[in-house]
Amino acid sequence: MTTANKEDFKNEVFKAGYLPGLRDDEVRWKPIQLGTPNHALTVEVPELSKDQLKTLASRIRHASRAHLKSWPVSDIIRTIDTAIARLLNAHDPYRQAFERLLPRATGFDATMVRLGLNSYLQTFRALQLQRFVTEDFANPKLLDEFQARPKGGWSKAIGPELLVHVWAGNVPALPLWSFVSGLLVKAGAIGKISSSEPIFASLFARLLVEVEPRWTDCFAVVWWQGGNPDLERCVFAEADVVMAYGGNTALRGMQDRMPVTTRFLPHGHKLSFGMVSNAALSVLRGQATARASALDVARYDQQGCYSPHVFFVQRGGQVQPAEFAQRLASELAALATKFTRRALTLEEAASVASWRELQEFESIRQTAHRVLGDASQPFTVVYADTPQPLLPGPLNRCVLVVAVNSLQDVIPLIEPQRAYLQTVGLAAAPEELLALGDALGQAGVTRICALGAMTSPEAGWHHDGRFSLLDLVRMVDIDQSAELTAERFTRYEL
Repeated sequence: MTTANKEDFKNEVFKAGYLPGLRDDEVRWKPIQLGTPNHALTVEVPELSKDQLKTLASRIRHASRAHLKSWPVSDIIRTIDTAIARLLNAHDPYRQAFERLLPRATGFDATMVRLGLNSYLQTFRALQLQRFVTEDFANPKLLDEFQARPKGGWSKAIGPELLVHVWAGNVPALPLWSFVSGLLVKAGAIGKISSSEPIFASLFARLLVEVEPRWTDCFAVVWWQGGNPDLERCVFAEADVVMAYGGNTALRGMQDRMPVTTRFLPHGHKLSFGMVSNAALSVLRGQATARASALDVARYDQQGCYSPHVFFVQRGGQVQPAEFAQRLASELAALATKFTRRALTLEEAASVASWRELQEFESIRQTAHRVLGDASQPFTVVYADTPQPLLPGPLNRCVLVVAVNSLQDVIPLIEPQRAYLQTVGLAAAPEELLALGDALGQAGVTRICALGAMTSPEAGWHHDGRFSLLDLVRMVDIDQSAELTAERFTRYEL
């Protein structure tokens, strides 16, 4: 299915994937159940054979040579922008499908999904995509043709013929980032959707080919059971580059099945936290700081790698850390009515209950350790008056607030997690910003943003400290020696 209308989205069963050149009756479809028993959604995902995957890979490589490699990157940006503009239009059937199906499939609050989509999609408009490209390429024309180098010679950036994406499903619309990155470097693509969120990439691929029919065979959206060694070896052998998101154990298994000639770009478990300077804790600023922090906790129930698990709060402000924790709990209580927490699985509920029980036991042992709020509430805030190491929490709006004398005291508390650090939401004065940024960077942090913006990375951010586009391409150089020698063979030399 390559196009859609309103009637297509009224079906009770959603057929996932995008499979150019394959008819539905040529594919085996596996039904999976998503959502809750009271609001269930049946999704049929395609179970392809190795031969079908190889045929798709060949078809995509051929089409991308004809309809992506030859396109100026500015035309690719315009095409993506047209598709994104449609998704920002509340009356477009694709946007309406997202608003209906994503909350149903994932369990996330419908208003949260709608507002989250608006914020996220705006980072993929044309102006932002141009910044995205120039973040990695000072001269974007390197993606289109050979460009002169200051030292002599010429260079061009060439994207992979086949880029394989392995997407996680913890946050709706997560595939968009790598999907767009691949298009910007003119890569044909096969994307594997997650069983827990197979909606977004499937519909986005169909929308793209509706906007630009010449891209019909340039990418595919597929599914296979995670960890299937035969299918993964088959697909990875076809790829030039594999970009994968998921748990560290799953990524390690993929790496073991990766040919040595295939570039592997894994994005595994990460750990993020907040830091609040006493400069942000005046009577006037304290409530706004707590409100911004609560938004970072509530958005997608901390399921993203950029969501905070701990807030380190400096003493000495008009609002002390213990009061900040109280205000954070109040703000989370207010958000609980605006953005309902999704229904927890039995495993998630057990994890939250176990964490809370551990914290309550600690509060008996230490009077300065307090658990705020009732166990029946859809969030938990814990206040610790003594230094605590940075550790992952149980997610689902459970957060620890730790009092510190100085924000520099946080560095030794986070250094044991160096390999897993990602985002820090920071509220600090200008004179503190660069010094803290340097210390955090040395400790392993790769992104520092304002509180309230932790779940909304800017266009072109260096995901996990790496390049979004440069890591996907290979550079081709024409040395100056070749250029100078070529002058001997001109017709006017005869």
